[in-house]
Amino acid sequence: MAGAAAPKRQDTRKFFENLSGAGKSIAVLTSGGDAQGMNGAVRAVVRMGIYVGAKVYFIHEGYQGMVDGGDNIKEATWESVSSMLQVGGTVIGSARCKEFRNHEGRLKAAHNLVQRGITNLCVIGGDGSLTGANLFREEWSGLLDELLQQGLIDEEASRRNSELHIVGMVGSIDNDFCGTDMTIGTDSAALACGADWVFIPEMPPEDGWEDSMCQKLSENRADKKRLNIIIVAEGAIDSHNKAITPDYIKELVVRCLGFDTRVTILGHVQRGGTPSAFDRILASRMGVEAVLALLEASTNTPACVVSLVGNQAVRLPLMECVQMTQEVQKAMDEKKFEEAVRLRGRSFENNLSTYRLLSHRKADSELPNSSFNVAVLNVGAPAAGMNAAVRSAVRVGITEGHKMFAVSDGFEGFYKGQIKEIKWGDVGGWTGQGGSLLGTKRTLPGKHLDKIAEQIRIHNINALLVIGGFEGYLGLLELSSARDKYSELCVPMVMVPATVSNNIPGSDLSIGSDTALNAITDTCDRIKQSASGTKRRVFIIETMGGYCGYLATVGGLAAGADTVYIYEEPFDIRDLQANVEHLTQKMKTSIQRGLVLRNENCNENFTTDFVYQLYTEEGRGVFDCRKNILGHMQQGGAPSPFDRNFSTKISAKAMQWITRTLKDSFKGGRVFANSEDTACLLGMRRRALVFQPVSQLRDETDFVHRIPKEQWWLKLRPLMKILAKYKTSYDVSDSGQLEHVTRVRPKESNTSATI
Repeated sequence: MAGAAAPKRQDTRKFFENLSGAGKSIAVLTSGGDAQGMNGAVRAVVRMGIYVGAKVYFIHEGYQGMVDGGDNIKEATWESVSSMLQVGGTVIGSARCKEFRNHEGRLKAAHNLVQRGITNLCVIGGDGSLTGANLFREEWSGLLDELLQQGLIDEEASRRNSELHIVGMVGSIDNDFCGTDMTIGTDSAALACGADWVFIPEMPPEDGWEDSMCQKLSENRADKKRLNIIIVAEGAIDSHNKAITPDYIKELVVRCLGFDTRVTILGHVQRGGTPSAFDRILASRMGVEAVLALLEASTNTPACVVSLVGNQAVRLPLMECVQMTQEVQKAMDEKKFEEAVRLRGRSFENNLSTYRLLSHRKADSELPNSSFNVAVLNVGAPAAGMNAAVRSAVRVGITEGHKMFAVSDGFEGFYKGQIKEIKWGDVGGWTGQGGSLLGTKRTLPGKHLDKIAEQIRIHNINALLVIGGFEGYLGLLELSSARDKYSELCVPMVMVPATVSNNIPGSDLSIGSDTALNAITDTCDRIKQSASGTKRRVFIIETMGGYCGYLATVGGLAAGADTVYIYEEPFDIRDLQANVEHLTQKMKTSIQRGLVLRNENCNENFTTDFVYQLYTEEGRGVFDCRKNILGHMQQGGAPSPFDRNFSTKISAKAMQWITRTLKDSFKGGRVFANSEDTACLLGMRRRALVFQPVSQLRDETDFVHRIPKEQWWLKLRPLMKILAKYKTSYDVSDSGQLEHVTRVRPKESNTSATI
């Protein structure tokens, strides 16, 4: 694996190598209901722990295993977590434990840990599991005193194990833990399938909801929509605390409308299955962060939860999160539903408000009449999630009183006049559709500005929403630069990034890249399984991305790759040779499969064929090789839940910006917007969605290679190398810092919004 470039600002950085785990023992357990991705977290804790020189132990069967001791607590090896990243649930077992809830049970557990010198505990579970862990920590010194008095441990053991450090990771399919945007196993939402009606405990429907729902379903059928989806969350209630059940909904729809209705209770199907790429990456990042937090813990450090806010890992005091989660339940019990939603956090609140905007169609008489016309178009290569973004834009635009226009085939269709009004019902069922139903092309507007200006004038278009890739960004630059020449272009313009390559400046993530990552990880899983039971084998796989190594790197992290070659990290023949030797040594152990990913444009001479032939020759006698070029399968398929959710939210946010900017720029009976902050890209930056003038992003762009000059995900490469057993420098100065759970949030500005 190619060596990382020399780190900058050496004096201000903090490196992982300075945090030694020598002499420390870390135990990892999973507790409560299992969730996809838990195994990824366990694997990351084990490998990172071993990497820093600590002993790492599995505790099988959760707290029950800790109480029972014996073979339930086993030392983990590097190889013992091999091939578990793609497995659903938890391979070390999880169990509810009544014994741990009483003092005697916790005393037994403490004895079992002290016998093995374990004073660092990583708990993956829900709020009950984490609360139990915190109580255990608070009682620790008292438990040691009791064990000493009973003669079960000596003074030396008591002194050596005097402090217990605990770090939690939330593993829950319910995403019901306050303080984190996403819990391990929750890569899904109510938004994700474009449901017609959703019942959740935090938002009981108003009286008369039965008639309203049936009327809406009836209108949908009149609009030729043949399929309706109604989601009923476990625990859904009406405003009088009466349970709303799927069977009651079915009986109501059949009685009132006569529609053929089916009830599907997902139950434990939601817990099983292969974890998504997002869950694997989240789990890996959290697992590494948990080990960092344990190594840095001191006597005064509170037990913390490793959490994700936006795209950044943070550490939050465990009991603050638990307390907030309990406050949510209290607010629910007291029927303070708006308060419960607020306490759930900004991400939950935004999901809910976006769902309300998109699902409940108002009568025309209830809509504001803005008299503005807004055009939406897709530009660049197809990306899964584009259609969900268009649906969201159209429906939010209509709700805000605008007339929405769809442009077919990008800027090419624009200058040819392929523009027509698009209505609420026209985008029904678009959320789960892959590709671009509007049609998308890579054509840039530069040579056709006069015709585009003419079409804007003909259709009286007052604002533009571009959903697309690098060509969309270039196109917006060209349009905004031509405003001096064409007054028709002096309208608000905003771009939402949508490309599998994730190579747009100004945004950490793009619509479609998560779906592509899932295609890569699914394929890698299948390819590895294809060789199960055969001799040792290494797979060489080429990914898309142009010159951007995002898909290869993050796909490699999600699939458990041994080596990943990318353009951004130059490598030579010596690096290739070192990588082959490293893999050869690993394959001489019990490890059966090797995985090497290569970004398509990483090096013009070291092609996929070359790498395949090199590994084949050098691995002779130890392993054999197979190669696979994934190609356009990474662009196809239905969008992942994350992409559906992300595209829906970001597109809604873009339309709300358009509404505000239209009002601000309407003067003298017309819209006129020519300042740089009226031609923006909406991107996710760390924790927030931020509107950035495209003109200001020029300096951040490598136009030759069509990538941003700085890319956040490069920080994940050392992490990926460590999990593949390479020694490397890992800058941890940007790792999660201990923060507090906030109750009062700052008012949202026009330019930035927490997601």
